[in-house]
Amino acid sequence: MKLRTPMPELTGATEWLNGELTRQDLVGNKPTLFHFWSISCHLCKEAMSNVNEFRDQYKDQLNVVAVHMPRSEKDLDLDEIKKVAKEHDITQPIFIDNAHKLTDAFENQYVPAYYVFDSEGQLRHFQAGGGGMKMLTKRVNRVLGIKE
Repeated sequence: MKLRTPMPELTGATEWLNGELTRQDLVGNKPTLFHFWSISCHLCKEAMSNVNEFRDQYKDQLNVVAVHMPRSEKDLDLDEIKKVAKEHDITQPIFIDNAHKLTDAFENQYVPAYYVFDSEGQLRHFQAGGGGMKMLTKRVNRVLGIKE
């Protein structure tokens, strides 16, 4: 997905956990951070506390949406997804993408992966991998208009 691409519709979820959202709920409201993760991804679990910090620190300024992207048959187990989400305090809405509908719409191939959209729904930043939280923080702050 190229920068400045509009946010895709949030359709095709196998299930939603912690509430369901639409593109219309997010665009025109405030910036949005999408976080792709998988229960079989060790780096995802390590990065989860950082994502939760974003969610809590910017709760009035930033939407945070988790997308569970399965990488194997074992990752399709909904009970296991719920268990890992609870263990890692993922209280934001979780799009369960067992059919890879949103993954394909985002053209995403990685977990963890982070997509930051501005309040108008334009992609402003993408990054993949476990590191780089400083860069993600910088980009989120820029989209929020926070001076560092």
